[in-house]
Amino acid sequence: MGFVLANVPLPQVEIPVETTFLLDANGNKLAELSAGENRVSVSLGQVSPNLVNAVLAAEDRDFFAHPGIDLSAIARATWADVRGRPLQGGSTITQQYVKYTYVGDERTIIRKLKEATLAIKLERELDKEEILERYLNAIYFGRGAYGVQAASRSYFGKDVTALEIPEAAYLAGLIRAPEVADASRDARTADRRRASVLAAMESQGLVSAEQRAQMEAVPVAEMEGFRPRDDVVRDRIVGGEFGTQHFVDYVRGELLERYGDTRLYGGGLRVRTTLNPRLQRAAYEAVYGTLDRDDDPAGALVAIDGAGHVKAMVGGKRMMPDAEQSPFAKVNFALGVKGGGSGRQPGSSFKPFVLAEAVSEGYSVESVFDSPAEVVFPRADAGKDYPVRNYDEAAHGEQNLIEATKVSSNTVYAQLGEELGIAEVAETARRLGIRSEIPRDQLSVALGAVEVSVLDMADAYLSFATRGVQVDPLVITEVTDAQGRVLDEFAATRERVLEPEQADVVNQVLQGVVQSGTGTRAGIGRPVAGKTGTTQENGDAWFAGYTPGLATAVWMGYPEGQARPMNNVHGIEVTGGTFPADIFRRFMSTAIEVDPETYGGDFVAPTDLGGKVFSSGRRSSDSEEAPPSSTETTLGATESPSTTSTTGAPPSTTTSTTAAAASPRSPGITLRPPRTAADGAEESNASRDGDGSSEESSQRKDDDQEQSDKGDRHNRPAGPGSS
Repeated sequence: MGFVLANVPLPQVEIPVETTFLLDANGNKLAELSAGENRVSVSLGQVSPNLVNAVLAAEDRDFFAHPGIDLSAIARATWADVRGRPLQGGSTITQQYVKYTYVGDERTIIRKLKEATLAIKLERELDKEEILERYLNAIYFGRGAYGVQAASRSYFGKDVTALEIPEAAYLAGLIRAPEVADASRDARTADRRRASVLAAMESQGLVSAEQRAQMEAVPVAEMEGFRPRDDVVRDRIVGGEFGTQHFVDYVRGELLERYGDTRLYGGGLRVRTTLNPRLQRAAYEAVYGTLDRDDDPAGALVAIDGAGHVKAMVGGKRMMPDAEQSPFAKVNFALGVKGGGSGRQPGSSFKPFVLAEAVSEGYSVESVFDSPAEVVFPRADAGKDYPVRNYDEAAHGEQNLIEATKVSSNTVYAQLGEELGIAEVAETARRLGIRSEIPRDQLSVALGAVEVSVLDMADAYLSFATRGVQVDPLVITEVTDAQGRVLDEFAATRERVLEPEQADVVNQVLQGVVQSGTGTRAGIGRPVAGKTGTTQENGDAWFAGYTPGLATAVWMGYPEGQARPMNNVHGIEVTGGTFPADIFRRFMSTAIEVDPETYGGDFVAPTDLGGKVFSSGRRSSDSEEAPPSSTETTLGATESPSTTSTTGAPPSTTTSTTAAAASPRSPGITLRPPRTAADGAEESNASRDGDGSSEESSQRKDDDQEQSDKGDRHNRPAGPGSS
């Protein structure tokens, strides 16, 4: 150490600040993330003592006593590195200054030792006050502000000399990760950071417990003089009129997590993203060219290609300067909780995951269930009885899973979920790409009673398009420095979750939904598969679908939550088969025009629909309790109808009666008899969507006003945004 101290000179202080650029998939500029450099140096004597005290309490309470390093912190960092764990923090103010000005922030033990050596060297050449002054003028506080003077003006519009204790405590709390704790972006994190600094100040006798409590009672964002971020910073974004801000913010968050604030905003990074500007424009115009009135619901769309690249992301209407009037203006509805909102229930667009679990267990989609108006499942929803109804209390008679998926029979899919087990269904949904928490003991999950994000739904449906390969979504492909040196390259992780033949069967069934089922308005004149969904009281409406090369999920609903129904939007009652299907068709038609070879193509026809059939399907004609049959029937290739085209409607089965006969009703299930023609309500609703075809409209309504959607308001557990 003595040799090093004697022979290693301190480098010249040089703090270059270079703009970071985001590039689209074609290499063209998408955004600048410098936020504009704002640096003003002041002497230590000009800095409010409140800020000096707050910084020392938060960052280095022994600054004036140690020799530049904290030996115990270095020992912890070394031991962590030896064990292959992330390098620990605990740097002194001197070390932080050295890291920022001399050695960079690469997290290796060599860098840490070099940092410690130079810290001791610096302490031997400069007095403590000069080191502290340099540090306070160098550190980054977010919003493009370097140094305490620029930060004071950026956040509170005042000179650093005049900072009061609560303001100083907030600024000191920003140092470790300023962009994350900006109160305009995350008020809770901002309050938590300030509280941590105030606690440290109290422990050193700088504030009393009473003073601390009074200061913490006022949120940072409500402090007198606090400046909203939009009053200070204007991100320079290309294509902002097409909703690219939400995508840029998502990428920003990924970069902050990996590289930190200082390197992101001043390190001159060049970041290649996955966004296709033509598809982004098409997506925004599809969503908000359709939802084009001021009082329309919000909409979101995510499109992901076979490589996992997010090609388009619409998280809401573009953010306008006066958008802060709305509490939802900056919510990215495509990301669910991660976007600042909450997940939304997918309704029947969740049913393909139940179908995938059945197919993966070797069951035939020609298995037949009865589809009565209502089925009551005792203690099937977290210990409570669970009544399930089809939309408009319509009975469809006996149906195989192909036909039940077309018309989206709730009573069939609830039976299917019970047969398979909700824990197994939840695990399959997770493996396909749904990342939100899914209850394992609630039968309502089979009908979509779980909060999800639009991004996750697009990713999960992509697993069908790729013939069973789950591909994690990717928004960044490469990061270089300003000189073009590659720092990181990224590729999506891939995992097979369904066998190709199993995915082919699911794809065949979901093509039928678009060809002659509830999703006919999503048809694009090419092979396409998908599923509609609507939640109770028409609170949320979805269409998620795909070609062999591109998966797209569309959601719409009011920002306030599904408690506000979409009963009169442009004069119609919104369901997944109306506006969401229209938006999907409009976007996917453009995507195919942009690159028909990549985004188009034909699905692989399944070679066989055979397999096991269920042994306990419900039969509404059973008037007596009957013991479950132990018989398991297999439909072989010779019993299954052949398929002649990948674009034809899924075949119907000629074995349904036999299969159903082996499936007596299980004890305890209550079935409602089929409706009679005199009820008439089904036909009276057939053309409500404004479509000229009553048959087509009736099929859409059977899906999109269905029990998992509209009808199970009586049994769905309440969640964020639910009524």
